[in-house]
Amino acid sequence: MKTSTLAKLRNYVLTASSWLFNTPERSLDQAYDAALMIKAIEDEHFQGNRISVRSDGFSSNVSSYFQAELRKYLNIARFRLTEFKASRLFVDLSNQTTNGFKSTNNSPEQLAYEARDKAAIILEKLRFIDEVLARYSPQRPAPIPQAPPTTSLVPVAPTLPTRVENPNNTNEWVRSSTVPAPATKVDKASEGPNIVPRSILRTFIRLRRDLDPKSEAEVVENFRNTKARTIISIRFILLVILIPLLTQQVTKNFFIGPVVDRFRDHKSAEIFLNPDMEEEAFIDLQKFEERLKFKSLIGTAPRLTGEDIETQVRERAVELAREYSDRSANAIKNVFADLLSLIAFACVITASKREIAVVKAFMDEVVYGLSDSAKAFIIILFTDIFVGFHSPHGWEVILGGVSRHLGLPENHDFIFLFIATFPVILDTVFKYWIFRYLNRISPSAVATYRNMNE
Repeated sequence: MKTSTLAKLRNYVLTASSWLFNTPERSLDQAYDAALMIKAIEDEHFQGNRISVRSDGFSSNVSSYFQAELRKYLNIARFRLTEFKASRLFVDLSNQTTNGFKSTNNSPEQLAYEARDKAAIILEKLRFIDEVLARYSPQRPAPIPQAPPTTSLVPVAPTLPTRVENPNNTNEWVRSSTVPAPATKVDKASEGPNIVPRSILRTFIRLRRDLDPKSEAEVVENFRNTKARTIISIRFILLVILIPLLTQQVTKNFFIGPVVDRFRDHKSAEIFLNPDMEEEAFIDLQKFEERLKFKSLIGTAPRLTGEDIETQVRERAVELAREYSDRSANAIKNVFADLLSLIAFACVITASKREIAVVKAFMDEVVYGLSDSAKAFIIILFTDIFVGFHSPHGWEVILGGVSRHLGLPENHDFIFLFIATFPVILDTVFKYWIFRYLNRISPSAVATYRNMNE
């Protein structure tokens, strides 16, 4: 039993040693293979030139595919080359054999000859890898800048890495890995008047697209792009919602809460943060006393003397003091926790510029893809909720809830001023959007909206 355990342990040690000693050669071979794949794409599709999205004869989807393959092989080559350099500090590549150990059966002359051959092969592979990587290194001069795209662009796949070959020219990456939003095509179609009605032109365009032998591949590629855009948008929306909420709850319960509870003494600290809370507590205590007297007078409760009523009122006052002290402490915790959640929200927005562009294109596609009646229904629903006749009551409830959440007094003058200005500004923005964009992109939806609104 002991012998078998030692044999297994020895096999494990030999296997690990062999893997470690083969790391430099394995890493170099993988980097060399990645460089060969890049060179093969250049020779087959780009006449031996550098892979670029500006090459003529390729559609945007084909260019996106080549850029994705290029990024993949560049990452493999650079990572494996770094691994080769790091492992060379511990392993002597020129004196190892295929099994990971130096051979002792050959003569010194044969060993020297094999070492020279292996060194020559290593240098040749390194030279080839450096030549390929140099064509895509950041030190290359930037190409002539082109006009930035005016359409909403989204990436092809949800896991595409950032551009590594030319970080100074971001427009090239965006064009290579994105597709225009559907709303842009409609926008271009409605730029100016045509002799032939646009519906007839769209019919001919659709027939030509249906008869195109490449239409099936384009449909599949568009489906993949839409799927990737949907996944990125949903994931980003969930992150934007969940990260601030989790930050607020975690910091409030585990960091800010214990600190506030420690430095806030119920006996010495202020029970009420603002006069509104104090007035609310007085009203609660007064109602409690009146309720006791009423029940005692009508006989639904035992008859109480003045001292009994005073005792129960005193106990209720202590409970109210404890309750409002906890509300005050909770409001203080909410202030700091909300600030941290806003910082977390700002960090997510700052670090997700790509995702914001994707979400914008996704929302444009969802909104402009609805039917005319659905668009009109959603517009009327939102305008009636936020800027309609009954919206001031909703805004008053929202502002009052925010004030209680932060422990602030309900300033009625500020609330009335806010209700008198903000819904008006919001209504103006809605009308401008309808007049400036929706009326140009979907005139029938605007007509439906006006008919439903009347």
